[in-house]
Amino acid sequence: MSQPLYVLGVDYGTDSVRTILVNTMNGDIVNTSVVAYPRWSQGKYCDPATNQYRQHPQDYIDAMQQSIKNCLQGIDATIVSNIKGLSVDTTGSTPVAVNAQGIPLALLPEFAENPNAMFVLWKDHTSAPEADEINQHAAQFETNYLQFVGGIYSSEWFWAKLLHVLRVDKKLAPHIYSWVEHCDWIPFLLTGETDVLKMKRGVCSAGHKALWAEDFGGLPPESFFTSLDPLLLGFRDRLFTHTYTSATAAGTISSQWATTLGLPNDVVIGVGAFDAHMGAVGGQIEPYYLSKVMGTSTCDILIAPQEEMQGKLVAGICGQVNGSVIPGMVGLEAGQSAFGDIYAWYKNILAWPLKNILTQSSFVDEKVAKKLAEEVEEKIIVELNAAAEKLPVQLHDELAVDWMNGRRTPDANQKLKGAIFGLMLGTNAPLIYKSLVEATCFGAKAIVERFVTEGIPIKGLIGLGGVAKKSPYIMQMMADVMNMPIKIHKSEQTCALGAAMFAATAAGIYPKVEDAMQAMGQGFEKTYLPHPELVPIYQSRYQKYLANGNYIVSSLTK
Repeated sequence: MSQPLYVLGVDYGTDSVRTILVNTMNGDIVNTSVVAYPRWSQGKYCDPATNQYRQHPQDYIDAMQQSIKNCLQGIDATIVSNIKGLSVDTTGSTPVAVNAQGIPLALLPEFAENPNAMFVLWKDHTSAPEADEINQHAAQFETNYLQFVGGIYSSEWFWAKLLHVLRVDKKLAPHIYSWVEHCDWIPFLLTGETDVLKMKRGVCSAGHKALWAEDFGGLPPESFFTSLDPLLLGFRDRLFTHTYTSATAAGTISSQWATTLGLPNDVVIGVGAFDAHMGAVGGQIEPYYLSKVMGTSTCDILIAPQEEMQGKLVAGICGQVNGSVIPGMVGLEAGQSAFGDIYAWYKNILAWPLKNILTQSSFVDEKVAKKLAEEVEEKIIVELNAAAEKLPVQLHDELAVDWMNGRRTPDANQKLKGAIFGLMLGTNAPLIYKSLVEATCFGAKAIVERFVTEGIPIKGLIGLGGVAKKSPYIMQMMADVMNMPIKIHKSEQTCALGAAMFAATAAGIYPKVEDAMQAMGQGFEKTYLPHPELVPIYQSRYQKYLANGNYIVSSLTK
């Protein structure tokens, strides 16, 4: 390259969107901007009691627009003129109902306040009954259409969510022309396309969540869906047959969006993918190293050469798809439905008096009470980490199971509940917190054990995301529980950085994403090694964790 060229990586998280401007020569981040979704921040369209979590498409548009503009603010015009590509990653499966023009129905006046017309967030589990039906239905077919998604379909995924919306909203259903993943819709929007049938669907979302497979020649046949429920009639033909890797261009930015965002007219928009898959690339994934993106939930990504995966099907994971991470490699996905969310849940429990009683105090005014509550709440997890770290690791301490938001892998079951065993009057807040951290680490160990027992070796762990960067206590426990090293990537923005690497590839700056990863990767900052003296204690506690989990499963079937 004679002069530096730049790309934008746009990372849609659960709570906000992050944009980074990256120098493609060396991966240096020139600027970054994070913008929260305004409606989501207010708790709109969500009902945690029923596991309903919806996000308004206007939130995605407004936050992206503001984030990109903020990221470019004050940047030299020469740099802006040399921006050549933009790629996005999103949470998933987070699909939405659209019309024939690809417009999400919540953007139409008549459905603007209808949650069923909005994006159904990944952690929305309202479609658990539909997922059960899909699993029972698939067992009747000679071809195993679930073989590439671990053998179990989840309520967090594409078809279960579509069927649920069709069933519960008879007024909306006739207006649903197609069903679109968030990661596919944003590139479609930015390129200005107006025919949903021309949308380039990513192999990542299609293969891991929508039952698309090369072996089937695309999606399962129409008869599979219509015999499940006639409401699905016609949807298969209005979806997709061909899919694309994220190294492919979805198109060029529309003149309208270029003007709106202040970008050159020749910016290439890459095909989108899920956050953890692009995050694994941003975190410089290697074959057989499990890349763990640890945030509100976890998403675990592993890659393996295609020739070494011949005849191997890993049961109970979230799929294995050629090219879903790196073209030419098989991408395997697993994860936990709740990770950081469990710590946040516990923090909110402890903070309840601050939010609901302190403001009624006769000793301080409301303004001071609010500031005091915010200050204390910000320190809860920090202080719990410090206190829990000082506690001894003992065989018979309190023990938790981490299924507060169901179980993603191994063996998806979103109806399962979490639990804490061994509580007594001597149990205090740090002891409970320690048990919750252990539970999330044990849940991670169960995933590793599934890969290994299915013939997929794990050479090591790569830690990415907020929890990996911010909590040495949790990462050290992860190494001890796993009995293997975990190396932490330097970048705090691996998902956005991975998107930037794909943008550089789609724009033709690099011929392969591996080349972009090599040039733009930031390396690792720290490696946590297991403490040998703690490994056998955690192994014994892990066996108790498995037994307690089996008890929960059996109690739900009685």
